[in-house]
Amino acid sequence: MNAREITLLALQETEQKNMKSEHALDKLFKRHKPGTSDRALATELFNGTLRLQLKLDHAIRQYYHHDLEKAAPLLRNILRLGAYQLLFLNRVPDWAAVSESVKLARKYKGKHLAGMVNGVLRSMSSESGAPIFDIQGSLCRQLSIETSHPEWLVQRWLDHYGESVTKAMLAADNEPPLLALRINTLKTDIETMYKALNDASIPFSVATPEQCILAQNFEACEPFIRLGLLSVQNPTQALPCLLLNPDKGDTIIDMCAAPGGKATYLAELMRNEGTILAVDRYPNKCAKIAARAETMGISIIRTVPADARTFRPDVQPDALLLDAPCTGTGVLGKIAELRWRTSPEKLEELTSLQAELLDHAAELLKPGGILVYATCSVEPEENALQIHHFLERHPDFERESPPVKLPENIFQEHESAPGSFLTLPGQHEGYNGGFAQRLRKK
Repeated sequence: MNAREITLLALQETEQKNMKSEHALDKLFKRHKPGTSDRALATELFNGTLRLQLKLDHAIRQYYHHDLEKAAPLLRNILRLGAYQLLFLNRVPDWAAVSESVKLARKYKGKHLAGMVNGVLRSMSSESGAPIFDIQGSLCRQLSIETSHPEWLVQRWLDHYGESVTKAMLAADNEPPLLALRINTLKTDIETMYKALNDASIPFSVATPEQCILAQNFEACEPFIRLGLLSVQNPTQALPCLLLNPDKGDTIIDMCAAPGGKATYLAELMRNEGTILAVDRYPNKCAKIAARAETMGISIIRTVPADARTFRPDVQPDALLLDAPCTGTGVLGKIAELRWRTSPEKLEELTSLQAELLDHAAELLKPGGILVYATCSVEPEENALQIHHFLERHPDFERESPPVKLPENIFQEHESAPGSFLTLPGQHEGYNGGFAQRLRKK
């Protein structure tokens, strides 16, 4: 099975089975074991087609004389895959992009539709010289199609952040994300790890905090990950742990713990002394957290398969981290399919769930304890407004600045909201969008 066929099947798994994109592609790689070049091509085709879906559909509609929304999903993805190669991959000849797409159509959809795919893609090729992206309409519509983001989301960002910042966010979402890793200081120290990476000729840059690094080659870093010396975590997701600032010996609850990046970082900050209850409703995810902790030499994490909305610990924790389920609009560059899965209705549903989780967290925490609320969203309803409404419901909580100095170039504290930060895509190289707020129970 070649790279294009693997890509097509991964697109189908992601769209039709609601599978996470990284899992869909990885599953097919393990099953079919493509060579290095096919693996690299499939990754490029898959991520590019998924990110630019809306822009590709806009181009296809100029040559496909039927309702594209009513076309079979497999046919749509064959056309998108072919269009991506024609329009965005200069190293793939037009004839190859068309021919390989026709082969896929013939194999999966039959001779008749293979002819239609041939006609659409040949008309779209550079030989036709058609002005494919002459986009008319409002600024919002133009940005939506040009950057392949839902129009409703682009309008929200324009309203909240203005044109310049919105354009930077949209552009960042379409850039291949850097690999973000955290050095496990329980097994090594920062300087030793830097030297090991340099000795292995692995290019990297240092992020903030300094135990976070940014790289490009996952395969080169994988041996260090398998040894537990490095773990995958974006620096934006590391910052809430610094905001919580745990002490050795603390009892901490990580309420929505999967995949375990924050729980393991908290354990590192605590020097593996104390107790961390990592709560997740799915037992298989709890097993993965436990395996991750074991690889990293961490013994203080106890996984709890339970619904965070109803879970009750035996003792009140000193601190509680709630990395809440959210729309994920801060990580659309990393998880491209989220832009097609979220909606205003989904946003409303999730803000309600977040409020429920926050109210339960407030009940569990002991007086004087610390609550850190975090999301990977850039939507005010899930972030600053969520905290505002929480404090109205819970006057026994107050915002609090952390007792440690956080990185000035990332951490921006506002007088009206001490102890909080908001990062936006495109603001700092390698950083996702995200939000966190530190609160103390009086």
